[in-house]
Amino acid sequence: MGFASEIWRYHGQVNNTPVEAVAVLADAQRRGLFGFVRRVRRPVTREEAAAAVGISAKLAAFHLDKLVAAGLLRAGREGPGGLPRVGRRPKVYELAEVDIRVSIPERRPDLIAEILVDAVVTQQPGEDARAAALRTARERGREWGAGERARIRPGRLGPERSLTLTEATLDRAGFEPARTASGEVRLRNCPFHQLAAREPDLVCGINHAYLGGVLAGLEATGVDAVLAPRPGECCVELRPGPRPA
Repeated sequence: MGFASEIWRYHGQVNNTPVEAVAVLADAQRRGLFGFVRRVRRPVTREEAAAAVGISAKLAAFHLDKLVAAGLLRAGREGPGGLPRVGRRPKVYELAEVDIRVSIPERRPDLIAEILVDAVVTQQPGEDARAAALRTARERGREWGAGERARIRPGRLGPERSLTLTEATLDRAGFEPARTASGEVRLRNCPFHQLAAREPDLVCGINHAYLGGVLAGLEATGVDAVLAPRPGECCVELRPGPRPA
């Protein structure tokens, strides 16, 4: 799983951000419809949903389609309960496979947890726990960076384009990058803040390894991830590195 999907996951083609998805539930009728579908845990028709919250079927269809557009529900033509039906089957709605969490500023303790679990499962002979965690973090970072590169298809990257692409990638992940006058990129937000405050050596090491993996996956040349802790910010910054030979 990549970092950008981190805070939230949608299994499907949905482009909304977590905040936009949650905003859809600001409407009380929409919340009621969504709650009904969650309770029954099966496909429902607009008529069933309308009766459950006491509104017209037409209004229910409008709100249900908004929930589909937000990625919270999915729609189809399967009969309720899987029962066969003669003629045109009614449109039905059911829960989408969705996990949305909103955090401001962005926080990702789950990523650290996943890295540590994978490290325990894949720990190699002669490898201590810390080394396994750093190796796993690099692998996860490289996997995400490679996925972003495949999605964006930036072509060959020189140092400046590498820095710009990395900055944009980490911005989407909630690191809040900001380029300084001297050319470094400071990461103003630490997604692992609470854990880093508790175990800074371990968590900052994992973060450093992860971001180094991201740079490798992006094939970003002439950019280094460097440990440079400052209060209230991420412990890593991006610096222009030696130009490749």
